[in-house]
Amino acid sequence: MALPRLLFLSLGGTITMVPSDSGGIAPKLGAAELVASVPALKDVAQIDAQSPFKLPSPSLTPEKILDVARQLEAAFRSGFDGAVVIQGTDTIEESAFLLDLLVTGDKPVVVTGAMRGADAPGADGPANLLAAARVAASPEARGLGTLAVLNYDIHAARFVQKSHTALPSAFLSPLTGPLGVVAEGRTQIYCRVQRNPTLPIADGTPVPIALVKVPMGDDGRMLKDLPKLGYAGAVIEGMGAGHVHADVAPILGELASNIPVVLSSRSMTGPVFTSTYGYPGAEIDLIKRGLVPSGYLSGLKARLLLSLCVRKGSGGVSAAFAPYQ
Repeated sequence: MALPRLLFLSLGGTITMVPSDSGGIAPKLGAAELVASVPALKDVAQIDAQSPFKLPSPSLTPEKILDVARQLEAAFRSGFDGAVVIQGTDTIEESAFLLDLLVTGDKPVVVTGAMRGADAPGADGPANLLAAARVAASPEARGLGTLAVLNYDIHAARFVQKSHTALPSAFLSPLTGPLGVVAEGRTQIYCRVQRNPTLPIADGTPVPIALVKVPMGDDGRMLKDLPKLGYAGAVIEGMGAGHVHADVAPILGELASNIPVVLSSRSMTGPVFTSTYGYPGAEIDLIKRGLVPSGYLSGLKARLLLSLCVRKGSGGVSAAFAPYQ
């Protein structure tokens, strides 16, 4: 029986980094070198290894991830059974969610990386690559959208968050927990999520969206200038379940009359409320002023969804966020 065909796309990141002449580690290895470093991969799948980029993940952009989504769609049309996207961990939760929003169909897309450089003692890259390949090649992963696989945990893109700057166990899904694990060389899925709607790649490049965290005592002075700075929308990370100082509420209402404004939370996890708190600056007041609640999406992910759904106008913002409530 033929092994499944997997496309490996390496974008760079710590997993590809070795010491550089300028000090510290920097991206150097490509996808083919990463695959060659894990001999057990040959027993998992037939792998086509490509390296579209060799970048640290802070230098990735939504436009680059849109290009990756196009490559994945083309690969699946040509007969590949799944894909592994390799990148730095700093932006995995964003890239994975973008791919979840853009790549159609049931074939698995798995995003992975490493917390330790390729030459570090106890480097976690090889184990993560092998686990990611096993998930991407497995029938169990079909229909789950884009997944992030690190430290043997299998996370849904919409829930996963980087929660630590150093530990190999940095990735959590605090709202739900992982969907499953890779254990004894097998993909073990314990719970499944329903695919949410995807958005057309053909609609073009994501538009600029401001992400503003609200601290105690902030007077919101920067908010008025967001449209003048070229932002097509804004995501506000309010306090708690979605709250701001009372004096900021009318500023946000005025802003929402000019550009789409989504209300998220600066808390690590949990949904934005819609009908509990009634004081000025709380969620009931802000929603009446035109803000759209992000549901359980973090500010980072709400920004990406908004950047895609307003590419052709702002009419569909509430509908785009409805599946995440």
